[in-house]
Amino acid sequence: MGESEQRITTVGILSDTHGRLPLAAIAALADCDVIAHAGDICGPSILTELRALAPVHAVLGNNDYDEYGSDVRRFAQFEVDGVRFLMAHYPQDVRHALRGNSPLHPGDKLPHVCIHGHTHVPEIVTGTAARPATMIVCPGSVSRPRGGSKPSVAKIEVEAGRILSARIEEI
Repeated sequence: MGESEQRITTVGILSDTHGRLPLAAIAALADCDVIAHAGDICGPSILTELRALAPVHAVLGNNDYDEYGSDVRRFAQFEVDGVRFLMAHYPQDVRHALRGNSPLHPGDKLPHVCIHGHTHVPEIVTGTAARPATMIVCPGSVSRPRGGSKPSVAKIEVEAGRILSARIEEI
């Protein structure tokens, strides 16, 4: 790869493992450079398994407790190749944050991508429904899908501050 070439980074997103990380989920996330877990982890071993694949950002869900250490909280903000992410378990927490409520503070840059779990239904929202973010992503659930969906993860490809693609992958 030449000096002027950028490398595409893949962010794998999952949620609502509820203590179970199927082999299909591990296989689906094996090519990811960064992994985001949107809560209801339900066991520290899940994060250990994911960290064997890539660096992990995670948030607490309604079935989680303070058993994961101080880096797993209600909200997570992180940046990958110039794309800003905000993650919470509840969809309403993401919406409130986009309206200027905690954890965003005056002067903070708005996230490009908001991630949530909790619904167990995969969804990618763009356009006016996602504003002021570029998109809102719910990966569904790898262990307990709802609403007629199948177990799934989401993947977002980013490069040099741009979102190149976002998709839901059934596992």
